Amino acid sequence: MHRQDLDVRARPVHRQSDPPDAGTEQLGAFAAISNATRLRIVRLLVVAGADGRSAGAIGEALGGVPPSRLSFHLSQLEQAGLIVSRREGRSIIYSAIFPALSDLVAFLMHDCCEGHCRVCDQAIALFAKCTGRPQPAASSIERL
Repeated sequence: MHRQDLDVRARPVHRQSDPPDAGTEQLGAFAAISNATRLRIVRLLVVAGADGRSAGAIGEALGGVPPSRLSFHLSQLEQAGLIVSRREGRSIIYSAIFPALSDLVAFLMHDCCEGHCRVCDQAIALFAKCTGRPQPAASSIERL
């Protein structure tokens, strides 16, 4: 027998890789909104709806955040998949990505009441339908 045959450290151990964490994607999104300025930006963009707001209007609403800081925060939110930007003329308009935000709410509520809460299930389904555009009142919304 050769020494290599006896030394288990000389051979790689082949294991199946563990499945990815269930919350890895959400972790990045939560990390992005864990900053007070970024959370305020997301809330401003939710209020703005699908039309969004220009970078300048966001900066003004935040009390005059320096453009370089604002750009950094907007970039972090965009990389986390929570907002999207588009060019309109000379302005860059930012909008919330409502499906991504509803996914975060669903992630938090998923196991509510050990996964058997009819009200939470309805709320998750309603959040998933949000587009950031005003919708006519629906009877199911009024019952909640």
